[in-house]
Amino acid sequence: MAYSIDLAGRVAFITGASGGLGAQFARVLSRSGAAVVLASRRLEKLKHLRAEIEGEGGDAHVVELDVTDRDSIAAAVAHAETEVGSIDILVNNSGVSTTQRLQDVTEDDFDFIFGTNVRGAFFVGQEVGKRMLARARGAAPGSYTGGRIINIASMAGLKVLPQIGVYCMSKAAVVQMTKAMALEWGKFGINVNAICPGYIDTEINHHHWKTEQGQKLVQMLPRKRVGQPADLDAVLVMLASGQSHFVNGAVIAADDGFAS
Repeated sequence: MAYSIDLAGRVAFITGASGGLGAQFARVLSRSGAAVVLASRRLEKLKHLRAEIEGEGGDAHVVELDVTDRDSIAAAVAHAETEVGSIDILVNNSGVSTTQRLQDVTEDDFDFIFGTNVRGAFFVGQEVGKRMLARARGAAPGSYTGGRIINIASMAGLKVLPQIGVYCMSKAAVVQMTKAMALEWGKFGINVNAICPGYIDTEINHHHWKTEQGQKLVQMLPRKRVGQPADLDAVLVMLASGQSHFVNGAVIAADDGFAS
């Protein structure tokens, strides 16, 4: 007898959905039966992804979102719930980085990284979380009580890497944010967990793995390979599902053993 996870009837809100991991997260949640809300600043990219998902028979919607703007966050979440229904699953995926040694980090660099990775992730989680809490208390309508919040951290939040120190700091903050949300919201049936991906081959960094520097990095990895976005599918769907009700506050490394 085959085991399957069905997310039919659930609404998933994915930030940073215009490319890379975010786009893959949207695809796999849609294929698992969820209606997906694609959120990003890059609307044209979102529209292409929506067409792709709808071409496969999925249910996809587009909202413009700038996670560094609290008004934009509130408007995007409100629009999504008006158009699709209450959000059951949040994939808090938006993230940015810069590359330089710590002594060269400017105030703008620091604010750029923390503004998206920490402040943005927190206020997206808070906005969706407040609505999940209201449903759990019976103060807002919704067919599903509780929820799933999946914060996308990084193995860089578990293992410090050179020249991306501020990024590492920001993702370590996301790890602690996950545990704090899980502690406060778990009793309301809201499970909050984090995935810490390792090096994943996406369209943003694909060219890098062909370079001499990229190949040197690959040779340092435990099994001398980088992952593919689909390598995160199983853990994502598990955390989004009702079957994960006993998994709360978990920080799951999906990095081929690099941070061990």
